[in-house]
Amino acid sequence: MGTAIQPAADRSADLGRVVHLTAEYWPYVRTGGLGEAVRGLAEYQARAGIPVTVVLPLHRAVVHSGTPLEPMGDAFEVRTRGHRDNVRVHRVAGPSTNPEVWFVEHQSFDRPGVYGDTTGDYPDNHWRFSCFAHAALAGLPRHAPDAAVVHAHDWHTAVANVLLRETFGGDAFYDRLGAVLTVHNPAFQGHFEPKALAEAGLPAHLFDWRFFEWYGHVNFMKGGIAYSDMVTTVSPTHAWELTTPDGGFGLHDHFSWLGDRLVGILNGIDVRRWDPVTDPDITARYSASDREPKTRCKRALQRQFGLPQRKRTPLMVMSARLVQQKGLDLLLDGDLLARAGAQAVILGRGQPSYEEQLAALARKAPTLLAVPLDFSERLEHRLIAGGDLLLMPSQFEPCGLTQMRAQLYGTLPIVRRVGGLADTVQDGATGFTFDAFDAVELADAIDRAIETFHDRPAWDQMVSDAMGLDHSWTKAELQYRDVYRRALAARG
Repeated sequence: MGTAIQPAADRSADLGRVVHLTAEYWPYVRTGGLGEAVRGLAEYQARAGIPVTVVLPLHRAVVHSGTPLEPMGDAFEVRTRGHRDNVRVHRVAGPSTNPEVWFVEHQSFDRPGVYGDTTGDYPDNHWRFSCFAHAALAGLPRHAPDAAVVHAHDWHTAVANVLLRETFGGDAFYDRLGAVLTVHNPAFQGHFEPKALAEAGLPAHLFDWRFFEWYGHVNFMKGGIAYSDMVTTVSPTHAWELTTPDGGFGLHDHFSWLGDRLVGILNGIDVRRWDPVTDPDITARYSASDREPKTRCKRALQRQFGLPQRKRTPLMVMSARLVQQKGLDLLLDGDLLARAGAQAVILGRGQPSYEEQLAALARKAPTLLAVPLDFSERLEHRLIAGGDLLLMPSQFEPCGLTQMRAQLYGTLPIVRRVGGLADTVQDGATGFTFDAFDAVELADAIDRAIETFHDRPAWDQMVSDAMGLDHSWTKAELQYRDVYRRALAARG
């Protein structure tokens, strides 16, 4: 089981306040792993004695959640797309906390979705997130005078590091701030028409191949890379992948240009929320030294989804967005799930075509496969606790969190050896891996996993080793601290 988080003494006198800018932050708003990753890092940094502020847009979902908010001063104006927009900054009401959480109120965030709706992405996302970045930076001298580092996350906030030098540059307060960008998912870069640059309040000279211009379009992530003192991504293997033509999503030359300013730091997980010893959401609690109650979790999961309660039949589980990236084409290839000699439960929502194909397979083999087209935090905990094996045959996976959770719950991952999956799963020791994005290789990995499942001494040793891994944020927090020092040294 992972190492528990312990409050740390203040070892960070040489660092000032870290300000995270993010589009998502759990539990206020989350569409994927971004919000959870930023929450985990920020909270662990705070426990390590670093002053931390997290700033995100005041999405409609936050307002509807009933989160108590209080304004931080009066409304003010920011200049974008040739005129001024009114914004206001709020914080979570109540006693001061660390991390502090701020919300930028702007009329463009009062919408049903975070990035878009059923028709697609909002076409004015460049303007929305630029307004957010302007407002977040403008509020720092008054509300966070001890700010030292601006840490932007993904393309939505990457523009802040550009504004820091172009719009706010020349002011001593801003000039001393280090600028860090973390790339969580390079597949989404913020591509827009050339006019987006002016509408975002940025000067025309930035439409240049060295900054924002990308095949005749504006690329927000590319601009953020150019203006950041340090760039990180969420696993060491993925940092290397970003510098390759296959893994850089068209920006591999720019990632390579960074040299040692590109650093891969493996995410952690919240080992307090994800601990089978204390988890309130699972059927029975268990530990590495007493795993027998896990069989009750398996029976409960089988019963919940109408699968025969067979202890000696391996149960594979998957919790993911049902999109191409997650390797669903491999699972659908030749009815692999039906041929695997195991039961399977697949949890999630996503592209209608995948939902329909998986649902059809479940109707065809109801004793082998269940596909609840649903998701909840509680259900995900029950899924991972009840499974024997976790499926993550991803096409690419910058870090991945689910495989780490599964390991701590004694559910061995079957993963493609990419990104953070390669950094967290050791084949034949703490899970099972395969290399090529190929259904035959996945089938071979599943066969090896099932064979090991029936070899109880080998299986028990692997489960014990997996549950003993440390997936806390301890190591990552220290590595980010070094990144911040390097960013500040660049400004010095």
